[in-house]
Amino acid sequence: MSDLLFTKAYEGMDAEARESFYRTVFMNDPSPYAAEVRLAYYKSVLKFMGEGVRIGCNVKIVNPQWVSLGDNVRLSDDVTIIARGPEGVTLEEGVALQERVYLDTERPEGGYIRIGHHAYIGTGTTLFGHKGLEIGDHTLLAQNITITPYSHKFPDPEKDIITQGGNCKKVTIGRDVYIGMGCNVMYSGDIGDGSVIGCGSVVVKPIPPYSVAVGTPAKVIKKREKTE
Repeated sequence: MSDLLFTKAYEGMDAEARESFYRTVFMNDPSPYAAEVRLAYYKSVLKFMGEGVRIGCNVKIVNPQWVSLGDNVRLSDDVTIIARGPEGVTLEEGVALQERVYLDTERPEGGYIRIGHHAYIGTGTTLFGHKGLEIGDHTLLAQNITITPYSHKFPDPEKDIITQGGNCKKVTIGRDVYIGMGCNVMYSGDIGDGSVIGCGSVVVKPIPPYSVAVGTPAKVIKKREKTE
């Protein structure tokens, strides 16, 4: 095979194909210059982008016209954001999405995700917003967490589960919450302000504010109280 195969392929591209080629290069290049080009591109297509935003390599944003990034938002490498309707995705000031975070509003009508000021979303975390997902200010999500506001119904064994619908509602995670690594939060698992969820827990019922909850299903084991 000729060493000039790819050079010849590039020379054969029309203007539109070359633009696609350059876009691929700049979206994946870790250099400071490429980072500046990415910011200029996203500034032109996002619904809103504040100052001091940082966007890593191989970030994928579907329907950027429905995505807002506040000041000093950080999107690390391989982040995916999918906004399927106009309510879209909003990341407030100082939000940090670590590597391989996946956000998906799931539905074109009623689906949305809003993440509050200075929240931190850890590596490999997956968040869905079928009927809305709201995460409060200063909340911390560790690695490999899944939040999905949908649970399939399966009462009839003679019907395919996919045809039987499910339960779905907005999920609210309060401010200053800490969710440990490997947790799952279901459609009925609202979490109150200031609560802590232990690693590997499955939240299927509301957790009151300032609670510590662990287990599968997660149960409150104590309250967070001031010590004199």
